[in-house]
Amino acid sequence: MSGVGSPGGQGTALPRAAAGSHSPPGSQPGQPRWQRWLEGWRLRTKLLVATLALLLLTCLTIGFFSHAVMNVYLTRQLDQALIGTSDRAAGFQFPHGRFPDPDRDPLDAPGQGRTGTLGVRVTDGAVVSAGVVQPDGSRAPLQESDLQVIAAVPPVREPVTRTLSLGEYRLMAQPQPGSAGTVVVSGLPLAEKNNTLFSLGLTIAGVSAAGLAVTGVLSYLIIRRALRPLEKVSALATQVATMPLESGDVDLPERVPEELTHPATEVGSVGLAVNRMLDNVSHALAVRQRSETQVRQFVADASHELRTPLTSIRGYTEMVRLTEDLSANGQQSLGRVEAESRRMTGLVEDLLLLARLDEGRGEVREEVDLTQLVIESVSDARVAAQDHNWTISLPEEPVIVQGDPGQLRQVLINLLTNGSRHTDPGTTISTSLAPASGGGAVITVADNGPGIPQAFQEHIFSRFTRADAARSGRASSGLGLAIAAAIVSAHHGSIHLESEPGRTVFTVRLPAGTAPDRGASSRPQ
Repeated sequence: MSGVGSPGGQGTALPRAAAGSHSPPGSQPGQPRWQRWLEGWRLRTKLLVATLALLLLTCLTIGFFSHAVMNVYLTRQLDQALIGTSDRAAGFQFPHGRFPDPDRDPLDAPGQGRTGTLGVRVTDGAVVSAGVVQPDGSRAPLQESDLQVIAAVPPVREPVTRTLSLGEYRLMAQPQPGSAGTVVVSGLPLAEKNNTLFSLGLTIAGVSAAGLAVTGVLSYLIIRRALRPLEKVSALATQVATMPLESGDVDLPERVPEELTHPATEVGSVGLAVNRMLDNVSHALAVRQRSETQVRQFVADASHELRTPLTSIRGYTEMVRLTEDLSANGQQSLGRVEAESRRMTGLVEDLLLLARLDEGRGEVREEVDLTQLVIESVSDARVAAQDHNWTISLPEEPVIVQGDPGQLRQVLINLLTNGSRHTDPGTTISTSLAPASGGGAVITVADNGPGIPQAFQEHIFSRFTRADAARSGRASSGLGLAIAAAIVSAHHGSIHLESEPGRTVFTVRLPAGTAPDRGASSRPQ
């Protein structure tokens, strides 16, 4: 609806301007994506991931150091065996007591039958004999590329690692005693050591994976059980958050159980804080309700007391008009007093109606033909505002609801008067009635005026909500739409506003077969 008002000028007037759109605040521009991603995780997920990450780091650390220590140990053990092999090959004597025979193969020395043992004799840079022990005890020759690598090993009696066509080998070269220019090179394969390290790695990886899986399952169960009290506190807070606290006498009986409020635990501290907060909120709501009750009682009492003097003022003005010979200025002044007294009487009646609705007095239950009610209300509004264009859309069958016909008529009058009062001449005001899908009725009052500012839409159904009368040019009390909303709510219905420049729509939904639980007699006309 374009503006807010009620019959007799008692409406909520708002300036008609396009409301600026405000986009919801987003995430901080400088916030990393991974941080935004982690913020969406639940606490139990974070704890589980952190536990598994620490365990994985521990397993990796243990695996790395175990592999490193075992590598050093096996290498040292292999080097000791290689030194013995090299010493036996270099000092091989035949027959006993004589100097080594330079023509003898180093692999002929005792204890050289280990599979993969390599023996090479190099004299004056030329390979004299070379071979590698096979699994069946035989000896196989070496490739030329391997001989070149072996011949380049320095004769310093220090084990070195070289890669041959046979695989990785630990090699050691030393001069042969008693034979100038002759170097004996011995070697042992690293395959056994590498296989042992590989098996160790697989074992550590398997044990770590099994440990991570078992720890993950147990941690999930433990964390879930540990956080279950916190979930109960969260569920309680969510339940309180969904309660209607904006008006009425609100009771907050829900509290965190005593077993979840132990201050020595983290969850207990949260539960204790939530209970204290609920106590504070409950006390504040009780104080607010007492204050609202006192204000409403005062308004009701004051309005009731004002009816008698206002009636007297109107009576005396009529008597003076009939009995006294007044000048033109006197007649004008007396007419002004009478008009203002009637306006004041309308305001007092509106306040009394709101007070009766708040107190739930005067319930009325009867069938109301909304089709006839809409026709009569639009006809009355057309007569009152002939400079506007009026359209009406009705269903073929009558729409019947239960309620107070006087109050429902006042809802329509307030909405229609609001549209005509706060829009320019020539504006089209459309009223439509349709049965609701689940029963009941839907009434819409729309206009093609300039719209209602977004800032006023949030408070448009509040009492005494209005714009500056000097700006709008139309004075109103700001009670018209508040009365309409209160009546619709008393009939268990809803009223909704949608407004933008060029289109404003008020939608009233009334259920079928309901009567107001806080009704009141309609205001005397």
